[in-house]
Amino acid sequence: MVEVTFAQLQTWLMLFLWPFVRITAFMMAAPLMGHSSVPNQAKIGLAVLLTVVIGPSLPELPDAPLISWASLGIMVEQMLIGVAIGLTMQVMFAVVQAAGEFIGLQMGLAFATFFDAGSGTNTMILSRVLYMITLLMFLAFNGHLIVIEILASTFVTLPIGIGSFNAGAFEMLVRFGGTIFVSGMLLALPLVGSLLIINLSLGILNRSAPQLTVFNIGFPTSLTVGIFLLMVLMTDFARFLQRLFSDSLAFLQHLLETLAPLS
Repeated sequence: MVEVTFAQLQTWLMLFLWPFVRITAFMMAAPLMGHSSVPNQAKIGLAVLLTVVIGPSLPELPDAPLISWASLGIMVEQMLIGVAIGLTMQVMFAVVQAAGEFIGLQMGLAFATFFDAGSGTNTMILSRVLYMITLLMFLAFNGHLIVIEILASTFVTLPIGIGSFNAGAFEMLVRFGGTIFVSGMLLALPLVGSLLIINLSLGILNRSAPQLTVFNIGFPTSLTVGIFLLMVLMTDFARFLQRLFSDSLAFLQHLLETLAPLS
């Protein structure tokens, strides 16, 4: 008869629970796996599967009782690491959403919105289209596998029970949020600049010939030119996404290395 002692049971539970918290926090914060359309059962099942696979290769666990304040602190620590990874991914996908918002406003498509259950807000249709294309390209580049590999490597660079973090890493994460505006504007700048020139020209034309109203001439012109320029932009969209993914994943690895406390 196989006998299991309390110490063995506690070790097995710690070997599962602590990495499970980090992986679950990542999935809840990540844009792909944490989307509201993904069933919670699927999220928990995938987290359990990854925990079972990663568990045997974990470094030595801290000597702390499972039910204690120390164990609670370790779980909070795992949640912070998982959420930091997920927020980095959120910023990466928010870049194209911001670009879609900028382009949609200049094209006159600000009224073309629908309710997004993932964010709980109204989203422009163009922003949603660019987001879906980015999501599919991310899967085509095997980005989800790279992120899971990075997540598994965090248990080596940031072992369970690390004790403290480098506060500068959280400042880096906040500053990385500026990528949403900078990269989003760089992507939308060709269309925004061209449409701005068209709008200024139509404004001058309306002042010189008041019978040519902006609603009769301006909106069809902006929409037609915007669609044409958007077609031109899509020819180079894959290269932009490849660079965006590369820079974001490189920042993620640097962030995880910086999170380690200074010795």
